[in-house]
Amino acid sequence: MQKIFRLLLLLIPVFTMAQEADTLQEVKIEVRDRGLKKSQRTTANVVTLTGRELLKAACCNLAESFETNPSIDVNFPDALTGTKQIRMLGLTSPYLMITEENIPSVRGASQAYGLSFTPGTWVESIQITKGAGSVVNGYESISGQINTELIKPLGDIPFFLNVYGSTDSRFEANVHANRKISDKWSTSLFVHGNTRLSKNDMNDDGFLDNPIGQQVNVLNRWQYNDAEKGLVSFINFRFMDDAKQTGETGFDKSRDRGTTRSWGSEINTRRVDLSAKVGYVFPDMPFQSIGFQNAFNTHDQQSYFGLNRYDIRQDSYYSNLIFNSIIGNTMHKFAAGLNFTYDRYREYVLVPDIDSNFNRIDNSVGSFFEYTYDNTDDFSIVAGARLDKHNRLGAFFTPRIHLRYNPWEKGVLRVSAGRGKRAANIFAENQQLFASSRSFDILDANGRIYGLDPEIAWNYGLSFSQQFFLFGHAADAGFDLFRTDFSNQAIVDLYGSPQRVTFYGGTSTANSLQVEFNFGLAENLHFRTAYKLYDIKADYLSGAAERPLQARHRFFGNAAYETGKSARGAQWKFDYTYNWMGKQRLPFTGTNPAAEQLPDFSHAFSLMNAQVTKVFSPVFEVYAGAENLGNYRQQKAILGSAQPFGPNFDTSIVYAPVFGRMLYAGLRFKIKS
Repeated sequence: MQKIFRLLLLLIPVFTMAQEADTLQEVKIEVRDRGLKKSQRTTANVVTLTGRELLKAACCNLAESFETNPSIDVNFPDALTGTKQIRMLGLTSPYLMITEENIPSVRGASQAYGLSFTPGTWVESIQITKGAGSVVNGYESISGQINTELIKPLGDIPFFLNVYGSTDSRFEANVHANRKISDKWSTSLFVHGNTRLSKNDMNDDGFLDNPIGQQVNVLNRWQYNDAEKGLVSFINFRFMDDAKQTGETGFDKSRDRGTTRSWGSEINTRRVDLSAKVGYVFPDMPFQSIGFQNAFNTHDQQSYFGLNRYDIRQDSYYSNLIFNSIIGNTMHKFAAGLNFTYDRYREYVLVPDIDSNFNRIDNSVGSFFEYTYDNTDDFSIVAGARLDKHNRLGAFFTPRIHLRYNPWEKGVLRVSAGRGKRAANIFAENQQLFASSRSFDILDANGRIYGLDPEIAWNYGLSFSQQFFLFGHAADAGFDLFRTDFSNQAIVDLYGSPQRVTFYGGTSTANSLQVEFNFGLAENLHFRTAYKLYDIKADYLSGAAERPLQARHRFFGNAAYETGKSARGAQWKFDYTYNWMGKQRLPFTGTNPAAEQLPDFSHAFSLMNAQVTKVFSPVFEVYAGAENLGNYRQQKAILGSAQPFGPNFDTSIVYAPVFGRMLYAGLRFKIKS
């Protein structure tokens, strides 16, 4: 079992060598509460959300998995699609590296909706790394990394069922079946389906608050373990079909598509994923191992937004070869390897002023080396660098470093710095703007990425946390301070005109401060609180200004309580989350007619979510909850809704919920043997 454990560490690291170095010597995990973990020993700033944490909210998909944790901000990108957008350190998800078992998953064509394509019940844990991540995982990470670990066939139960329904007419079912084929092979089949059938218009603007549609998602996982030979392998096959329809409540796609009789939109996406990972640990040298990761996927989206059209297909291949070993002794470790990426895009855009194909091929080959020193006591360092050659980004060097120092008992100080570089997919990452009458302008179109140059940024981080006892109960407090400097960023300018969006290269900065205090008032009662301050500015054509639709001040609070278990394992669980968002700068609408203008800033508002779970036995439980308990809704979510084909139509200026209060309920049933 010890060898199997080490093999799994090779294939599914939290922070590759940094975490492996900590784990192979001695694990000292300090638990903030039962579902959220932070280690005093990891070099990087990592928070782990366990499966227990994911059960505290509806958590229907990965995008909705962060409601009870303060590290990630959940936002509302538009008034139509019902999707949720995540941000970390004040930067949107394209600046995060989002991986599934350390293979890039949400990138390129899937940036807008990809987080909604992983059902929450499939997730075993989520690791959130703040700041530039490991060079082992690539060069694109700027603000951090989110790595999702799926449930492993070797440790899964034979059968799991989850059903869910909500007052916004969303219904879901998840079925997991697991079987041990032999002493070495195990397999799991995950089947997910969801649908929304009813049309909801809670704010009476004539448009659906959430899309109708359905999703079918199937994953088959195979796991091979041979402890005697030091081999472990995972193979995944996945198919997903997602269809959404939104727009005016009276829109009939068979009758109104392509006409101006009624405004409507469809977003239809199909994905096929195949991945394989193989790891080998040298029998006589357990500190030395080789891992080989390969993944292929096809993402095909066909969509229209009124008279605008957007189609994109991305065929991708990813390969990563990693060799881990030591230098002299286990206090000095290293990871070295090669990786290759290939992306073929077939992209078509039809909007005012643009009717064009943006077909292209991106490929890169890179090598990396990462050194880890850990004195097994109070100091560790992870220093890495990689060299890549990209057909459109050129040849470039990516250095990154993470330091940890424990100045005294249960106190930990971390420092990090790193560089990131990426090609901005300006249309895929800003699809909410298609649901508007805006024309699209790309200035200074001399670069090789939609005429723009690559995005380049440095990220710097400083954090400190201290654990202590307060009134005889465990508590902790700390802060995270990060700064991101873009020497070049693809600026999305919504300040020039409400009838236009302009893209161009420019500089920007993002400063982020988070202060946390967490306290276990009793054995089964836990509180989390956090205050966040963001100072995010860019150099727009009109001058330096803060980025729109970003609250400068945010406050988060969470309370969780569990009763003791009865002899049969029965208990109650209660969870409550409070979010306060300060005012947000809104895009410019001053030249619109008075009825279609918005103020310079939004109002501050609060959101409250709650859930109650009744566990009847270890195999059966029911849950019920509410999101947006206060029923707060943005008063004017769609500009020009009375004339959607007119010049003032815009569904993208959204800073708060559109639907209002949502109630839900569900059940979970397990067969454990």
